[in-house]
Amino acid sequence: MSKKSILISLAVVVAAGGGVAWWILSKPALPPGFAGGNGRLEAKQVDISTKYAGRIKEVLANEGDTVDAGQVVATMDTEPLEAQLRQAEAKIREAQDNRNSALADVTVRQAELALADKQYKRSKDLVVRGAVSEQERDIDLAHADSARAALVGAQAQTVRTQSAIDAAKAEAERLSAEISDNTLKAPLRARVETRIAEPGEVLPAGGKVLSLTDLSDVYMYIFLPTTVAGKVALGSEARIVLDSMPEYPIKTVVSFVSPSAQFTPKTVETAEERHNLSFRVKLQLDKERLRPYERLVKVGIPGMGYVRFDNNAAWPPMLQAKPNAQIPWNTTGNPGPQ
Repeated sequence: MSKKSILISLAVVVAAGGGVAWWILSKPALPPGFAGGNGRLEAKQVDISTKYAGRIKEVLANEGDTVDAGQVVATMDTEPLEAQLRQAEAKIREAQDNRNSALADVTVRQAELALADKQYKRSKDLVVRGAVSEQERDIDLAHADSARAALVGAQAQTVRTQSAIDAAKAEAERLSAEISDNTLKAPLRARVETRIAEPGEVLPAGGKVLSLTDLSDVYMYIFLPTTVAGKVALGSEARIVLDSMPEYPIKTVVSFVSPSAQFTPKTVETAEERHNLSFRVKLQLDKERLRPYERLVKVGIPGMGYVRFDNNAAWPPMLQAKPNAQIPWNTTGNPGPQ
């Protein structure tokens, strides 16, 4: 046999093998009423950022750490703010002293007014009897009016001193709040995914320090063709099968279907041709069942997602939950549901 004939025979065999492989792989793997696509586990990302510009003092969490809601994960250098706070507190004490002096002055002015009023009343009665002159009565009236004006001025000063106290307290409260905001806390229970900044770095307002993964909000996006996406209802039952443990189908629900179609990403394969438009569908894992297995939650794990759009269709055996299956890894806390 010539070399050319051998090459032709090999080409025929390869072509035939490719055709058989295409025929096998193109056969529908799911019964009617189901659709599937591949994707990767994702989780809601939360960034811990600074509210104000400043220098990082400490970062108290490392990548892979699990933090609880309210746990301090980083602190900023607040020495300048603490100095300003001490200054504001000193202004409060000064304003309180000024108010005490103003209140004492009001007491003095009240006593002077009371005496001047009595003197004027006596002079007024004695004028009628002719014991004093009208000029003396007018002088006593002027003294009473002057004492009354002095009292009004002293009372106004007490209002000003109270305003100064309120302003100093507001400044102190603002500085205290700013100091508190420079203590960065985790808003929820999560895992530290990335440690973005280190102690000593100066960050602007809104600078990111840590990136967290919400351990209770885990999902997978798959892309379904137009002919299927329209049949999928929100709340429909779904399954996720991870490549790392295909024998453990995970129950999920359809929590979101994109309102607009898009081109399927290159990393996702579907049974339709690449140029066809697809709809993004979100398969949400149950938050309560996730807690015992939160150590297993890892963003980026590939797998397949399956959706049932016909409620009368029974799940195929390969996607049915095993009655006594248990994930063979150490879990956080008590063992998870069997």
